[in-house]
Amino acid sequence: MNNPNYYVAIMAGGIGSRFWPQSRTGYPKQFLDILNTGKSLIQWTYERFALFVPKENIYVVTAAEYSEICAEQLPDIPLENIIAEPSRKNTAPCVAYISFKLLQKNPNASLIVAPSDHMIADTDTFISIAKKALEFVSKNTAFVTLGIQPTYPNTGYGYIQYDQEDDAGGGIYRVKTFTEKPSLDIAKKFLESGDFLWNGGIFIWKAKDVVDGFEKYDTDTFDLFEAEKHNLNTPQEKEAIDRIYPLCKNVAVDVALMEKAENVYVIPSSFGWSDLGTWTSAYDNLEKDSLGNAVASDNVIVIDAAKCMVSAPSHKLLVLQGLEDFIVIDTPDALLICKKEKEQAIKEYVSEVKKTKGDKYL
Repeated sequence: MNNPNYYVAIMAGGIGSRFWPQSRTGYPKQFLDILNTGKSLIQWTYERFALFVPKENIYVVTAAEYSEICAEQLPDIPLENIIAEPSRKNTAPCVAYISFKLLQKNPNASLIVAPSDHMIADTDTFISIAKKALEFVSKNTAFVTLGIQPTYPNTGYGYIQYDQEDDAGGGIYRVKTFTEKPSLDIAKKFLESGDFLWNGGIFIWKAKDVVDGFEKYDTDTFDLFEAEKHNLNTPQEKEAIDRIYPLCKNVAVDVALMEKAENVYVIPSSFGWSDLGTWTSAYDNLEKDSLGNAVASDNVIVIDAAKCMVSAPSHKLLVLQGLEDFIVIDTPDALLICKKEKEQAIKEYVSEVKKTKGDKYL
């Protein structure tokens, strides 16, 4: 029996520009089958949570222009559970919105907030850890995050340092510090120390505690939502949110709450996590041929090429010869051929496309 006080908010408003040209502003990566599995990333995320949270308690917070795509891809979700943000203001307003909304509905609501576009290979372990976190926050005034056991010194992730001596029970540790994306030297030191984890961006807390946290640490955001809370879960909700969002600061919930609060805990976790933030991370999660090529397509022939990430539509044959360590992404109207080592510059390439070609290919 799924606990009626457990809720999930899937954050699905991002643009995913590092997955260009497959990910576009009008149809970003969370709605794509990046790994050629037959399901989009958000569909995998929803199905994972539906295994242990009542379906009617699963919400999607997305940009207004993606509401219809969410409804198409997630037909089991009630339409009123697809929450449209009128503008992108990072994760703090998104978390405040869903927390105030759920608190009006159920004062005992405990909530998981998670990105829509992460991959988790070991679902059983993930569910076990998520349930442990939900049970902990339901009984304690605490913010919990899931920290990923690092496997190499990644400079693209934030890090969480935790107190290995301060175990609140069952492997739930008090957080000491949050660090944004470090340099390679610092990331190496973090790994050597043994008390740092990757910040996976998955948060668990009671809705009431989050609202109290905004009141204490981010009064501007709290005041905006507090003034309109009586309109949430009513026909006046959209108008209220349209009033609130232009006034919200563009700030991450990590900065607004987590880095300031004292009652923050982390569960060190290993469940085959990847944030699928780049084409190289997709490459890492795909099966490879004998020469190390990862091909996310049914209509590609590879000849004398090695360690390439290839994605192409199945209606067109792609023949690849002679490349090594390249990203090759073909779409009906744009083709990207890029050295893997230059992947971090894809955002710059997208800016160049916008400058020279306008929005047509974005």
